[in-house]
Amino acid sequence: MKLKNKLILSFLFSILISIFIIGFIANSMINKKFDIYLVEEQQNRLQSISDDINTLYNLNGYKLYETDINSYASLENIYIEIRDLKDNTIYYSSNGNGMMGMGGKMHGRMHGGMMGMRPIPEGKYTEKTFPLMEDKKQVGTLVIGYIDNSYLTEEALVFKDTLSSSIFISAIFTILIGLGTSILLSKSLTTPLVDIRNTAIEMRKGNLSKRSKINSNTREILELSDSINYLGETLASQENIRRKYAQDISHELRTPLSTLKSHLEAIIDKVWEPNEEHLTILMDEIDRLSSLIDDLKDSFKLEEADLNLNKSEFDLSSELVQIVESFIPLYEKGGYFLEMDLENNKHIYMDKDKLKQIMYNLLSNSIKYLDQNGKVKVSLREINSQLIIDVVDNGMGIKEDELPLVFDRFFKSNRLNKNSPKGTGLGLPIVKSIVEAHGGEIHVDSKYGVGTTVTINLPSNVHNSQTE
Repeated sequence: MKLKNKLILSFLFSILISIFIIGFIANSMINKKFDIYLVEEQQNRLQSISDDINTLYNLNGYKLYETDINSYASLENIYIEIRDLKDNTIYYSSNGNGMMGMGGKMHGRMHGGMMGMRPIPEGKYTEKTFPLMEDKKQVGTLVIGYIDNSYLTEEALVFKDTLSSSIFISAIFTILIGLGTSILLSKSLTTPLVDIRNTAIEMRKGNLSKRSKINSNTREILELSDSINYLGETLASQENIRRKYAQDISHELRTPLSTLKSHLEAIIDKVWEPNEEHLTILMDEIDRLSSLIDDLKDSFKLEEADLNLNKSEFDLSSELVQIVESFIPLYEKGGYFLEMDLENNKHIYMDKDKLKQIMYNLLSNSIKYLDQNGKVKVSLREINSQLIIDVVDNGMGIKEDELPLVFDRFFKSNRLNKNSPKGTGLGLPIVKSIVEAHGGEIHVDSKYGVGTTVTINLPSNVHNSQTE
């Protein structure tokens, strides 16, 4: 069943149940209260009749005449009987709407009433006695016989029927209003949801350019629409990145493979001799291909680096000293300088192997941009429980338009030192992934022709390691 139909049926069911409960309770309580009111009025009327007869008895010289009794009984539609103190009947009314004298028994009644009016149900004959007083002394007993439901007059029945009809008509109008409201409300809810559903279906089919365009004042629906649109934009962006990444990988792999193929063909065609020089060229290309594959593997693994880190607490200062000293021969061989300015005894809680990978990438990358007498300086300082590593070089720097791209996979600047080997363009993205996996940040500041500074902020996390 469609959501729209479910909402309409749910609203109507709720309305019908509510109307039934309200109508039943209201009709029952009002009718009950009205019946109590009519019964009380009947009892008051009987007391008033008793007072009138007693007054008439006193005014007539303590006598009652049969004509007076019959007239009163006929007028009030009751049976009247006067008894003495020995319970002997002295007077009684003998006329009036099916009433019988001598014993005062009265038949039930059934009024047809007004046309279209429901009949008054048959009642039960009831008698009520009142003392007949002479001055302040009881001289007899007044018996008034009546039908117990005689208070149900045509006017009372008209009132009850009008009340029931009013509740019924109100219920009909309420149902109609509720039906209209439920249709409008369900439409306002389901129309945007259908649009969002269709957008999701189109995205599932591969149409990532599809967007949800709805007009709703319901915040949750708007948020859902925005989420679907954001998901579409993210998927489209990821798809573009995936395609570009695949193209870049294909390009990077094709270059060494093409070189290997051309050189091997030259050897097979006996254009080249398989001597040490030519085989060394092939070996270099194989090493380059292996390095590219390792970097690709690392770049994918580091997407989940936070799950695979082997953290431990160690002295960052002494570890950096060892790393930098291992690179000094390489720098001196190229005629460059590698310096250190490290604060001592700075401990950190992180993956030691990943720290080496970070520094190897940064120091290997810096040397590529150095000119003659180039210099790289590694510094370490602590500020507010943050350990800050700076790698500063005075190389040719990076142009402003290339600076936002340095962390993109396969990005390689065209301004490398002529003698420097070309990299894979994965070094800085790998470093960024490792730093962020440790809850740190990395920034690159550079001015073309002046130099470049790579700044890494790492939380020490020493206190946290003691509780783990």
